[in-house]
Amino acid sequence: MPAVSKGDGMRGLAVFISDIRNCKSKEAEVKRINKELANIRSKFKGDKALDGYSKKKYVCKLLFIFLLGHDIDFGHMEAVNLLSSNKYTEKQIGYLFISVLVNSNSDLIRLINNAIKNDLASRNPTFMNLALHCIANVGSREMAEAFASEIPRILVAGDTMDSVKQSAALCLLRLNRTSPDLVPMGEWTARVVHLLNDQHLGVVTAATSLITTLAQKSPDDFKTSVSLAVTRLSRIVTSASIDLQDYTYYFVAAPWLSVKLLRLLQCYPPPEDTSLRSRLTECLETILNKAQEPPKSKKVQHSNARNAVLFEAISLIIHHDSEPTLLVRACNQLGQFLQHRETNLRYLALESMCTLASSEFSHEAVKTHIETVINALKTERDVSVRQRAVDLLYAMCDRSNARQIVAEMLSYLETADYSIREEIVLKVAILAEKYAVDYTWYVDTILNLIRIAGDYVSEEVWYRVIQIVINRDDVQGYAAKTVFEALQAPACHENLVKVGGYILGEFGNLIAGDPRSSPLVQFNLLHSKFHLCSVPTRALLLSAYIKFINLFPEVKATIQDVLRSDSQLRNADVELQQRAVEYLRLSCIASADTLATVLEEMPAFPERESSILAKLKKKKGPGKLPENVNGSAEEPAASSKPDTACWWTSSPTSRLLLLLLLLLLLLRWRTTCPGEPSSLRPPPFAPRRSDVLLRLLRFICKNNGVLYENQLLQIGLKSEYRQNLGRIYVFYGNKTTSQFLGFSTAVSSSDLNVHAKAVEPVIEGGAQLQQILNIECVTEFCDVPVLHIQFRPPSNVLTPDSVCQSRYGGTLQNIEVKLPVMLNKFFQPTEMTSQDFFQRWKQLGA
Repeated sequence: MPAVSKGDGMRGLAVFISDIRNCKSKEAEVKRINKELANIRSKFKGDKALDGYSKKKYVCKLLFIFLLGHDIDFGHMEAVNLLSSNKYTEKQIGYLFISVLVNSNSDLIRLINNAIKNDLASRNPTFMNLALHCIANVGSREMAEAFASEIPRILVAGDTMDSVKQSAALCLLRLNRTSPDLVPMGEWTARVVHLLNDQHLGVVTAATSLITTLAQKSPDDFKTSVSLAVTRLSRIVTSASIDLQDYTYYFVAAPWLSVKLLRLLQCYPPPEDTSLRSRLTECLETILNKAQEPPKSKKVQHSNARNAVLFEAISLIIHHDSEPTLLVRACNQLGQFLQHRETNLRYLALESMCTLASSEFSHEAVKTHIETVINALKTERDVSVRQRAVDLLYAMCDRSNARQIVAEMLSYLETADYSIREEIVLKVAILAEKYAVDYTWYVDTILNLIRIAGDYVSEEVWYRVIQIVINRDDVQGYAAKTVFEALQAPACHENLVKVGGYILGEFGNLIAGDPRSSPLVQFNLLHSKFHLCSVPTRALLLSAYIKFINLFPEVKATIQDVLRSDSQLRNADVELQQRAVEYLRLSCIASADTLATVLEEMPAFPERESSILAKLKKKKGPGKLPENVNGSAEEPAASSKPDTACWWTSSPTSRLLLLLLLLLLLLRWRTTCPGEPSSLRPPPFAPRRSDVLLRLLRFICKNNGVLYENQLLQIGLKSEYRQNLGRIYVFYGNKTTSQFLGFSTAVSSSDLNVHAKAVEPVIEGGAQLQQILNIECVTEFCDVPVLHIQFRPPSNVLTPDSVCQSRYGGTLQNIEVKLPVMLNKFFQPTEMTSQDFFQRWKQLGA
C-alpha cells in the first residue's frame, strides 16, 4: 500500500478537529460546525474548480461532522468524484465516505458502481482492495446484482494477488449473507475449494470462512473440502511455531485458521476414508496432547489462543461422536477446567460437558465430575456459570444419581436467581418423574418443589402430579395423607391448595378413618384457605366441596351452608356464582345414586407426550436440550390439563371483573393519548387498541409474554423486579424476510427512572433483537412508561400476508407501546403479627 506523503497531512482538518475539541459547550460546538458547513458548501458551489486535495479535505470534514452525530445532506457527489482520482489517499477518502454515508437506495449507486468496475478492471491491487472493501461494507442488493458474477472470477484467477484474493473471498462471503440467491457458485465451486491448498495462509483463512458458510447451505457441493481441510490442519498441528512464523500468535501456530478448519469439518460426518479418518484422529489427539503440555508463555493471549483451538477440537469430537477414546479424553480435559480460575473457561467446560453427557461413550466419564459440578453450583459467583452447572446436572442424571441431583437442585432453588428458577423447577419435575422408582418420593419432591418455589411452578407441573396420582392406585393414599399434612402449614402456596383440593376431593376417603383427618377436618382445612385464593382456585375448591358431599354425606349440611352464603350465591364473579348455585341445587335435588354417578372418581388419564418436557424445550430453544432426556422408554408421558369436561375445570371466566378493568384502562388510554398525530396513527394492519389493552392487562399479574404484534413486528417481554428496581428484557422479532433499517427505540416516563441500552440499527429478516431496560421507582406513579419504536422496512418487504407488501414497503413505521410497569410490580411483602395488623388497620380507618 503506498505510503502517505507529508503533503497529505490536511492541516485544515487538524485545525477544525482541534477547534471542536476546545469548545466549552454544546452550543459552541454547533456554532463552529455550522460555520464550517457553510464554508464547505460555498466552496463546493463556487465558480473556482477545486483540486483533489481540497475535495479530499472537505469531504473528510463532512465525514468527521457526521461521526459527531450531525446530519449531512450534501457533498456526496464530490465524494463520488474522488473515486476517479489516481491518488490512493483521495480514492481512499472517497470510498470511506461512500461506505459510511451513502444509502443503498441512493441515486448515486450507478455512478459508484461504474467507479468500482473501473477499479476492479484496473488490475491495481490497491485500488481493487478499496473497491472490494466498499462492496462488502455497503452490501446492498444492487451491488450484489452488479458484482456477484465478477468477484468469483477475481477470486480464482491465477494472476490475482494474495491480498486481493483475501478481500474477494470476504466480499463474496458478505454478499452471500445479504443476497444468497445472487451468488452463483456452481461453476466456481471446485476452484474455490482448491484455495485451501494455497501457499498464502491469509488466503486459506478467508477461503475457509467462505467455504464454511457455503457448505452449511449446500454440503454436497463442497464435500471435497473435507480432505483438503484435514490435510491443511495436519500440517498446521504438526508444524513447529517457527515454521509458520508469520502466522504464529504467542507460540500457537495459526490459531484462527485452525479454528476455522475445525468448524468447517463440523459441517460433515466423520470421513469414510480410513486413512483420512486416521489422519484426522491423529490431529485431534495431537491437539489434546498439546493442551497437557506446560504453557510456553504466561500471557493471557497464549492461553486464549491455545484454548480456542482446544475447545473447537472438542466440539468436533462431540460432533462426530464415534471415537470413545477421544470422547473420554475430551471429558477428562474439560474436567480440569471446571476448577480453573478463569470464569470463561469454567463456563465453556460446563457447556461442552452438557453435550458430552448425551453420548453413550462419555456419559459415565462425565458422571465422575458430579461433586465438582455440585460444588460449582453452590460456590460459583457468576449466574451464567451456575445455570450451566444446572444444565450439566440435568444432562448427567440417571437412576444411579437421580435422588442426589434432585436434592441438590432443590437446595439450590431456595437461593437461585429469579431468571432461572422456572427452568430449574421444570427440570426437577422431569427428573423426579423420569427416574422415580418409588412414586412416594416423586410426590414428596413435587410438594417440596411447590413449597420452595411455588410462584415458578407452572400449571403443567401440578397437572402432571394429579395425573400420576390418579393413574397409580398404590400412591393415592400416601398422596392424600402427605398433601393433608402439607396444607396444615400456616402459609401455603396457592398451587399447593390446588393440588390439595383436587387430591382430597378424589381420595380424601382413604384417610378419613383417622380422627385427625376426618371429613369435617379435611373440609375445614380446605375452606380455611378459600378466602386467600384467586378465582380459579376457589372454583376448584367448590368442585372439591361437591365431591365431599358425595364421599362424606355427614358433612353435607355444613357444605350446603357454605354454598348458600351470600358470598357465594351473590359473588361478583360469574363463574363462582354459577358453580355455587348449580352445586347447591345438585346436592339438594339429586339422589345418592345420581350423585355417585355424576361425581364418580376420575378415570385414568391417557398417556401422552410430557407437556413439562415440551415446555422446557420451548423455553431452552431447539437444540438446547440434552438428547438423553428424549430417548428413554420411561419418558414422562401425558400431560396436558386434566380433561376439560370434568368437574375440576377452572376456566377463567371472570367476565365482569375483566370488563370493568378493561373499561378503566380504555378510559385511561383515551385521557392520556389526546390528539394523536396522523404520523403516529397505527398502520392499516396494526393490532386493534382493544387487543393491545388486553395484552397489557394480562401483564398485571405476570411478567413474561407477548406485548405487541402486527404483520411486521412482534414485541415480547421478560421482566423481573426486586424492591424498587426492575429489569425488562424486550425482544423485537422481525416477522418478515427482509431487513428493518434505521431501527431505533426510546422510552418516555415522567415518574420512573428508565435507562435503555442501545440497540442495533438493523434487524435481519426472521431475526430477533434484545434490549435491556433498567427501571428505578423513586415515587408513586400512575402513568406507565411508553416505548417508542421507529424503523423503515425496505420497499420489497415480504410479510406472511402478501397484501401488506404495498402498504408497509418503504414506509417509516412509528409504533408507541405502553410498557406494563404498574405500581404493584414494586410491592414487597411485610410480615407482622395479627395484633400489629389490626392496630394499623384501625389507624387507617381513623
